[in-house]
Amino acid sequence: MTTIDLSQYDVPGRGLGILDVFRWRYLLRLLVRKGTATRYRNSVLGWTWSYVKPAAQFVIYYFVMGVILRIHDDVQNFAIYLFAGVVAINLFNEGFGNATNSIVDNGSLVRKIYLPRELFPIAAIIVAFVHFLPQLAILLLVCILLGWTPSLLAVGAALLGIIIVVTFALGLGLFFSGINVRFRDAQNVVEIIRMFSTWTSPVLYMWVLVQAAMPAWAFAIYMANPLTIAVELFHFAFWEGTVTASHGLPPNFGAYIGIALALCALSLIVGQAVFRRFERTFAQDL
Repeated sequence: MTTIDLSQYDVPGRGLGILDVFRWRYLLRLLVRKGTATRYRNSVLGWTWSYVKPAAQFVIYYFVMGVILRIHDDVQNFAIYLFAGVVAINLFNEGFGNATNSIVDNGSLVRKIYLPRELFPIAAIIVAFVHFLPQLAILLLVCILLGWTPSLLAVGAALLGIIIVVTFALGLGLFFSGINVRFRDAQNVVEIIRMFSTWTSPVLYMWVLVQAAMPAWAFAIYMANPLTIAVELFHFAFWEGTVTASHGLPPNFGAYIGIALALCALSLIVGQAVFRRFERTFAQDL
């Protein structure tokens, strides 16, 4: 009796998860190109919105916190401090939100053909990163005008902050994009998380205020938030180089970086597992 070797064939509808992205690079590029090209289609200002929206957000925060409440009168170059945090959080919020809706938004493709579904949230994260670059360019320009000079340590801190934000957004995006296909309430949960992300990280205030107001155990939980670490890395990379005095980094910051990286890895593992669990019924649920 002749036996047929099926070892070279994939099980239909099942792949290697995130690892499949390396095999489908061309399709990933197409999805990213589509996402960037259609974002501001039929828009008068086009890509200018990538500058206008964060600028408007910054003006509101600065007016309320810096002008009306005058909370940070003693913070040198508070505008840079604020904008560095806003840029980091905007990257997370846009990437996380886009990734959550990526499967639903591409429902026609998901229903018709098989391809690694992880491509959609990953492409959404990359598109968010592309739109993050103009904001980063403005931040760099202002910092340079105020006397900031790049150093290896500052560049390394910025890159590590970006890696933490992108990885955390992808992990949560995989988790909620899978659930969102079946339970559309997930979008409301995501909006709450995005709202909290700005206020539970040292964007509008300094970490020393949190340390003074919280017991040690609560402050440790606060510092374990990957977004808190990412924002502080951005402050160290850009704001610290423009001031003559600062409070420095929080105590045990190196240990908290390790915790943040571990939580990012955990979010990827859990997010991938949940995504694959719901992936089996994407076509039916859509």
